[in-house]
Amino acid sequence: MPSTPHTSPAVLHVVDSLERGGLERLVHDLAIAQHRAGWTVLVFSILPTQGYRADLEAAGVPVIVGNKQGTLDVKLLSLLRRTLKEHRIDTVHAHNFVPSYHAAVASLFMRSKPALVITCHDMGTRLANRRLRTLFTWAVGRSQRVAMVGRQVFERFLRDGFVPASKAETVLNAVPIERFELTPERRNHARRTLGLRDDELVVGCVGRLVELKNHAALIRLWPEVLQRHPKARLVLIGDGPLRDTLSQQAQQAGVAERVLLAGLHPNVADLLPAFDLFALPSFTEGVSIALLEAAATGLPVLASAVGGNVEVVHDGVTGRLFDVQSDATLSAALFALLDDADTRRAMGSAGRNWVHQHASLDSLHQHYGRIYRDARALAGHTAPTQ
Repeated sequence: MPSTPHTSPAVLHVVDSLERGGLERLVHDLAIAQHRAGWTVLVFSILPTQGYRADLEAAGVPVIVGNKQGTLDVKLLSLLRRTLKEHRIDTVHAHNFVPSYHAAVASLFMRSKPALVITCHDMGTRLANRRLRTLFTWAVGRSQRVAMVGRQVFERFLRDGFVPASKAETVLNAVPIERFELTPERRNHARRTLGLRDDELVVGCVGRLVELKNHAALIRLWPEVLQRHPKARLVLIGDGPLRDTLSQQAQQAGVAERVLLAGLHPNVADLLPAFDLFALPSFTEGVSIALLEAAATGLPVLASAVGGNVEVVHDGVTGRLFDVQSDATLSAALFALLDDADTRRAMGSAGRNWVHQHASLDSLHQHYGRIYRDARALAGHTAPTQ
């Protein structure tokens, strides 16, 4: 039975948590853009969370926390189902794997099921777990549309049979470009905030301190960097389980004073102008929000040639790509940028132009609007006014 139409869409984003990361940042930005467009928008966090929760609530987007307690938490599923009914949700947007099957289970046997849209934000390495893979595949079967955040992710999920081509779509991640700009004033403020001197040559990275982000490769190279650029500084913004390990690595390499573990910061946009170069040496990525934010700021980027990085970084134009398995290629690409300020400026400008054209938040909002309309039509809902 079709639902009674809303005067505007009613969307529930379902996430694992809202702790600060690229996926969570995207949900934050998209939900606020949808709310400002007059939509009914809520966010449901499966796990206990803070992170972006306060920012969303301050912007008028309610956040509901499920406080997951076990593998099949009936109380959480009941809360999620009640949220769907009470707010007359017509579109559930689940982000990644666990949220997708929770959303699908919660809507079982509802007289008027909301449309289910799933976004896959990474290359799916977690789907090596057979149980998670089975549950995710089941949820995909009950969805109307599945978006992948880049062409590399799209091809992987279709090739491995996780998503049928009839439901699949590529949606490039995006950022609110108006928040990112590189000016002398913003650069000075950012450097003061981080305690950096004006004459330091700063390579920065933003992301969780976990093995997949491969920060250790940069620290391994830092003694060599300092031989050619004694005032070079490596700044890692973020936190995670490898913080102490990376700190010890820098100590053992004799570069601890030139490596800053800056921790978490609530507003990375205000810190990116402190950098001369942005580095992302990850072993795997979808389409990195941090990488898009760096490019939007006007920074040249150095990134591993994996996943969605190759869709954002145009080698030799907006930055440099390197083989993640080779420190030699990382070193060569890094020095090509550190040694040439003119090249850095040109690449930073080209990267900012590319983000403006291809990865604006307004484009993302419009694209998901079309996907939601298609999904609701397939689910038998009368399309609300948008």
